[in-house]
Amino acid sequence: MVACTGALIGIALTAWVSAIGVGMDAAVLIVAPMGASAVLIFAVPASPLAQPWPVIAGNTLSALVGVAVAALVPVPAVAAGMAVALAILLMSLTRSLHPPGGAAALLAVVGGAEVAAAGWTFAIVPVALNAVILAAVGVLFHRVSGHNYPHRPLALPLAHPEDVDRALEDLGETLDVDRADIDRLLVRVQHHAGMRARRR
Repeated sequence: MVACTGALIGIALTAWVSAIGVGMDAAVLIVAPMGASAVLIFAVPASPLAQPWPVIAGNTLSALVGVAVAALVPVPAVAAGMAVALAILLMSLTRSLHPPGGAAALLAVVGGAEVAAAGWTFAIVPVALNAVILAAVGVLFHRVSGHNYPHRPLALPLAHPEDVDRALEDLGETLDVDRADIDRLLVRVQHHAGMRARRR
């Protein structure tokens, strides 16, 4: 029910604020991929795919890719496939992988005359505008509802030698390694985990 409420508020506010900001009908100013983005933001807020950067950059960059492909590739079926494929590549390179981005790229190709007429601005209004508003609503909603969003993984405390001893006792087996080796291994594991977290 919390996810349902969040999606209701998120999509409604995104459409309403977009309409006020641009002065047009809300139905024109919210795109279908935002529905999928809302599922991620409000139902699985801890997912790496649901964080604000993937929501905003993933949708926007993918829409730009779709507009470019639509302009350069005259065969609709080929353009559709290329738009989604290149959107995945660009999102992967920018660490902004967001499944609805594939839909944004596809919509730029098959969205019809209105999307084609919008050209490059389609990626800004409505796509980027929608994504920014929806992500902002997600941050505010989860703060009020007590959820951790944007998701920040909890830092684990450093292991102590007695923790290693207890873990070995839990296993009830004799391992062919010295406790000092296990200590060194755990230190390196925590080092690499910290480096990975900083790269995100």
